Amino acid sequence: MAFARICTVAVDCPDPASLAEFYAAVLGGEIRNYQGKGDWYDLHVPDGRRMSFQRVPGHKPPDWPAADHDSQQLHLDLDVDDIEAAQEQVLALGATALDLADEGGARDFRVYADPAGHPFCLIRPDSA
Repeated sequence: MAFARICTVAVDCPDPASLAEFYAAVLGGEIRNYQGKGDWYDLHVPDGRRMSFQRVPGHKPPDWPAADHDSQQLHLDLDVDDIEAAQEQVLALGATALDLADEGGARDFRVYADPAGHPFCLIRPDSA
């Protein structure tokens, strides 16, 4: 039986305020600065979940796909109703396309990097 619940997903980055703004534009929600300091921001999304962003001096973006010596550090999968429209929006917000291969429409996701370099996927909801 589970004895804990996820409180937040904390993301290392060089500029927590701007990365919180990127995800607020993608997911909605309210940004709160932890104790008025610039090193930690929380994004409270409409469904009650929270993401946090913490400043890490010298942050090195992960390699995607993960190289032998580096990991992804973080990977978010985000369900979207319209993957084409969502792609336009995340790119306009500063995301970078990493893998847009469609494989003849058979694949249900596309891979991007957020402005701090963390990979994330836009996923078509499961139709089953």
